[in-house]
Amino acid sequence: MAAELLGAAVRTPVKQKSDPSALFGHVALALIALFLIVFLAFPLFSILQQAVQDKEGGFNGLANFIAYAQTPSLLESVWNSLWVSALVTVIAVPLAFGFAYALARSCMPFKALLRGITLVPLLAPSLLAAISLIYWFGNQGVLKNTLQSLGIDQIYGAPGIVIAEVFAVFPHAMMILVTALSMADARLYEAANAMGTSAARKFFTITLPGAKYGLISAALVVFTLVMTDFGIPKVIGGNFNMLATDVFKLVIGQQDFARGSVVAILLLSPAVLSFVVDRYLSRRQTAMLSARAVPYTPTRSTGFDAVMTLYCALIVALIFAVLGMAVFASFAKFWPYQLTPSLQHYVLGLVDAEVGAGFINSLKVATGTAVFGTALVFAGAYLLEKTQGADVLRGPVKMLAMLPMAVPGLVLGLGYIFFFNAPGNPLGGLYHTVTLLTLCTIVHFYTTGQLTAVTALKGLDAEFEAVSASLKVPFYVTFWRVTLPICTPALVDIARYFFINAMTTISAVVFLYSPETKVASIAILNLDEAGEMGAAAAMAVLIGLVSTVATLFFWALSTYVNRRTQAWKR
Repeated sequence: MAAELLGAAVRTPVKQKSDPSALFGHVALALIALFLIVFLAFPLFSILQQAVQDKEGGFNGLANFIAYAQTPSLLESVWNSLWVSALVTVIAVPLAFGFAYALARSCMPFKALLRGITLVPLLAPSLLAAISLIYWFGNQGVLKNTLQSLGIDQIYGAPGIVIAEVFAVFPHAMMILVTALSMADARLYEAANAMGTSAARKFFTITLPGAKYGLISAALVVFTLVMTDFGIPKVIGGNFNMLATDVFKLVIGQQDFARGSVVAILLLSPAVLSFVVDRYLSRRQTAMLSARAVPYTPTRSTGFDAVMTLYCALIVALIFAVLGMAVFASFAKFWPYQLTPSLQHYVLGLVDAEVGAGFINSLKVATGTAVFGTALVFAGAYLLEKTQGADVLRGPVKMLAMLPMAVPGLVLGLGYIFFFNAPGNPLGGLYHTVTLLTLCTIVHFYTTGQLTAVTALKGLDAEFEAVSASLKVPFYVTFWRVTLPICTPALVDIARYFFINAMTTISAVVFLYSPETKVASIAILNLDEAGEMGAAAAMAVLIGLVSTVATLFFWALSTYVNRRTQAWKR
């Protein structure tokens, strides 16, 4: 009888409109919507508004776009961005696929160590690779003559951008492809083996089709990241112009907001196109693992495992070469004449150039982004997934929560200039503050945190909320005592993601800082412009070190959290 009553309670529709706790949830969802409208939709609308106005603020339609199309140097930047992004994609995705294939389909040793090393570039600003390449192949580089023997006059320009971008985007592509290759049904390979299918045919008829969606997603991600990256072209691009550097020159150098907005919209276009294509493909993607699927377990093959180990060792050696040169150059006293170890570049950066204050600001922004960003995205995801009612808000909030994935950081930062620096804006006091830098960073990386939180929440049975409602338990009590403890590991992952990206991002905040609120990643750009390459390398290494320490902290926190809140899994 008790079980029947409980079942009836679970099946009974809950009328949350008359419940005060439901009203609280609706108000909270409205506040989330208001935040996304003010700090995402309005800045993006401001860019569109600037693009169709003349210098006096009057409407001029497509005149700015036509003027841009009639400027040969600016059109050259469009072509440069397109072909460089395509070339990096063609190079990086196959390299990452080979590494991911070795991790998923071979029995080579030290898999965890090798995979961890490939993720190290994520802990430092992307421009660290550009600085390292200058020390390797620049005018006073160690291998300058080797570069010229290959028919490349100098590393500055397209060659340096392509090599540095491959280094920077490799971890992103590799993570996507490892996931794609891990979703394999061993029964397909067993059937192929029974029919005597060759290894090459199995690769082209089973492996590649199964990883097709992952390959396309990796290509879209890599292409978009290169198109919108600012740090690498700024440091090593020389006179080779790209869209990302054009935005900076037009807005900061020439104060040409109209054409800067046009370029921002052009930068937004490939990101939006990639996002739409990815959404379309994800709907057409069929499940690779059915309920009867058997997980694929690689079998030991001495020759194949040796080849895969050699390949991965080569990739790791190249990563160490880039990272190691940056570390070595940061300690070299006077490159290339006096290479004795010295801390003068660290002193120059932290004390003389006052980058120490920038590190404090970076830590403030990163901590604020991790704490408030995690709370915001998880609250928003919970209100969307685990509450009912307020249907008029749910669609717009879901759309706005996914929009930052398609908005490059440069575009978002430019929108913040136009919106928060506009005369008469009551929020104008936030401009040039650490608070605005934090809010911009939260919005920039909002989508990934949202998707992580939604994934964790979807793993919880809806009967938790149904039973609580039937027992007249407010939803926030269930949230605090059931949902939050179970989802704590996901919260730690979201906080780590926010912190690391806030420490290393450049494009999202390059337009928003003041001398008092300059962050460390921006200070590296300033040191590079001043010709202090050694100090710039030292500061990039320090950012990587801080990110590494933070990663270890979050790993320890995750271990502690799992022990305290996930005992039910054991």
